[in-house]
Amino acid sequence: MEDTEDFVGQGPHPVDDDVFKEPMKKRRRSDRDQRFRAFPSVEQSALKEYEKLESRTRRVLSNTYQKLIQSVFLDDSIPNGVKYLINRLLALIEKPSLDPIYIGLFGSTGAGKSSLINAIIQQAMFLPVSGESICTSCIVQVSSGCCEQYEAKIHLLSDQEWKEELKNLTKLLHRTEELDREEADAWDRDDAVEEAIWKLQMFYGNGAERKNYEELLRAKPKGKIPTSRIITLKAEEAGELSVKLDPYIRTQRRDLDGESAETQIWPLIKHVEVTLPKSELIPEGVVLVDIPGTGDFNSKRDEMWKKTIDKCSVIWVISDIERVSGGRAHEDLLNESIKACQRGFCRDVALVVTKTDKLHLPEYLRERKVGNRAISSQREAVLERNEMIKLQRNRILKEKLKRKLPADSKVLEASDLVYTVSAQEYWQQALLTEEETEIPRLRGSIRKRLLDKKRMMVTKYVTEAFGLLLLTDSFNCTENLPNEYLHMSGLRRFVEEKIQLLEKAIDQCFAHIEQPLQEGVQNARTSYRRILGACLVRSRGNQGFHQTLKAVCLKNGIYASRTLARIDLNEAITQPIYDQIDPVFGGIFRTGKPTDSTLLPHIEAFKNSLQEKMMEIGVRNGWKYDSYKKSFLIQEISAILGGLEDYILRKKRRIYESLTTSVQNDLKPCYEEAAQIAGKKACERMKDVIRRGVDRQVAERMFERAQERMQHQFQQLKNGITEKVKGSIATMLTLASSQGDGLYKELADVKSEYKEMEKLHRSLREVAENAVLRRGMQDFLLRMSPSKTAPPKA
Repeated sequence: MEDTEDFVGQGPHPVDDDVFKEPMKKRRRSDRDQRFRAFPSVEQSALKEYEKLESRTRRVLSNTYQKLIQSVFLDDSIPNGVKYLINRLLALIEKPSLDPIYIGLFGSTGAGKSSLINAIIQQAMFLPVSGESICTSCIVQVSSGCCEQYEAKIHLLSDQEWKEELKNLTKLLHRTEELDREEADAWDRDDAVEEAIWKLQMFYGNGAERKNYEELLRAKPKGKIPTSRIITLKAEEAGELSVKLDPYIRTQRRDLDGESAETQIWPLIKHVEVTLPKSELIPEGVVLVDIPGTGDFNSKRDEMWKKTIDKCSVIWVISDIERVSGGRAHEDLLNESIKACQRGFCRDVALVVTKTDKLHLPEYLRERKVGNRAISSQREAVLERNEMIKLQRNRILKEKLKRKLPADSKVLEASDLVYTVSAQEYWQQALLTEEETEIPRLRGSIRKRLLDKKRMMVTKYVTEAFGLLLLTDSFNCTENLPNEYLHMSGLRRFVEEKIQLLEKAIDQCFAHIEQPLQEGVQNARTSYRRILGACLVRSRGNQGFHQTLKAVCLKNGIYASRTLARIDLNEAITQPIYDQIDPVFGGIFRTGKPTDSTLLPHIEAFKNSLQEKMMEIGVRNGWKYDSYKKSFLIQEISAILGGLEDYILRKKRRIYESLTTSVQNDLKPCYEEAAQIAGKKACERMKDVIRRGVDRQVAERMFERAQERMQHQFQQLKNGITEKVKGSIATMLTLASSQGDGLYKELADVKSEYKEMEKLHRSLREVAENAVLRRGMQDFLLRMSPSKTAPPKA
């Protein structure tokens, strides 16, 4: 039932008694025009036409809404059909112009994420950069808006969230028994211990690490904490805001003396939102997200880390040129990004190789194996090496994606899977031209995504609005309608039969996961000890791992720090199951050509069959005077079933993570037991408790329970889809029934609004054709224009 509740009120047409709500204010023309500053003139023209279409549509809807409100304002009761119309109109009027497009820059320490964002937004030192250590310490979102100033909002942990972290930090530092010298030295060198001490000292002062939880609750923090838990910074210039923002987002050195008031609350910072005014490079509606590579020890920050990755529609895996050819960290980032395609909203993954101006020419020439063409300069060598990297990494990334995703996934069709960029050369241009740094290519890909999304959104919006105006105008129709109303009962029977077929198709679709699930469970049973053993072993033995392991147990099998690779025991031992199900799982939720194992095309086929039936009934029964009904029903079906895709995508994450969630819940008692262990040989004793606990749970069918829970989640998704379809279409058919049902009343005349909406609907094709024509002209001019001169040879 919990899944069914998730979509209540999210459909396109709830009937709400509060029908007199004021719609939101319209955006001023000057504000709207500022949104296009980041686009070349050709793209600006297309966007302005779509924006004009949307704005005029909103005006028509608003006028219609006001007329309907006035016509029923004094009525004691409002017919359900009118409530439906008023609520649908209000929902469309208040629908956001465009949901933000999140582009995640996901990379390890020092990979160059902040430098890349600085280059993209044309602000050289806006976010802190350093070639030697971690700089950005939390998730930072950068977007542009119509504000006049540069603005940053620093979001802090709530009081309850900090108390939870404080409790875990003090547990990590609590030693109940005396250790011998060797064990004490290892304890002091433990990464988790160092980080816990550092946080407490920064927040409460020296000596805080020796106090217990209750004492620290009574202690006064060094810094002032705003009651709103949000710190807002504003500045007229980018450099001014950068200086103010730096201490909040730069990772603080542990040997730093005389911290500022800003650094004293640094352990509380959850995430930061930065808004640029009217950017000519980053369009409004795009959010660049600097995502640390490993997550966080705090539960809320770690949850936000995962959710941020999952809400990104594009992920750029950022890797420095010297690390791109291997290493565990790089592979972990790629794997996490591919998982985001499985469980989240991600549609595109690309590898962005940074610092590509780095090259030692004598060494490169000695090891060079490409052709016989002579290389005479550093620049030629850099360009040749970058092209080789692109070809190699593109092939490797595609192979990796093919192992995890369906063969016809859209990401595999992308022409730009690898970018080779240089933020330093973008500013200096000593070796490379601006275009050769590939920063402009990244900006172009951002603009294209926004333009495509805007085009789809406006097309859908105008079409949906036209359907509503058709129905609204028809409410005052006085003609004697033919006997087609008698055929509504036949249409209902047809719908019921089609819903039954849809349920069977969904069952068949989900059945494809069963065998891979079973095989994955068998693989997990045979390999979990080996995998667990590898997770519990460190190259330096137990030295520096004692309290890190305790941190893993305190967080139910997961530990994320700013310096170490992420540890997730639950994910590690369920990985053999994911290895089996990933291609099938991705196939179920992909878009594209219909197959037995693909969910969305089944829903599309269901929609098409209903629309064809509407057309058939309309032709057979001569809906001459009531053609609005045919058009309304056809378009409303699209609106209802189109809304299902977002619902399915939201559920996808819960289904995908159900395996690790199930295992984590089953292992929670053994993690809690291990976390209590202290004293001599504590590390080995914790490992023993974990091993025995996992063995016991596996013997008690832990992996089989995870399988059953995933299957139950699939069943809940099916129930949610069919209940939503049944309820929505039943409401729609009832509203399309005869006026004699008492659902309607005479309303204000909206013929002028209907005629204007009809013109706008016809304009959609013209706007699309104009956009194609302008794009062709732009491409022609680019081909004919001379290329920029390269920098002088080095």
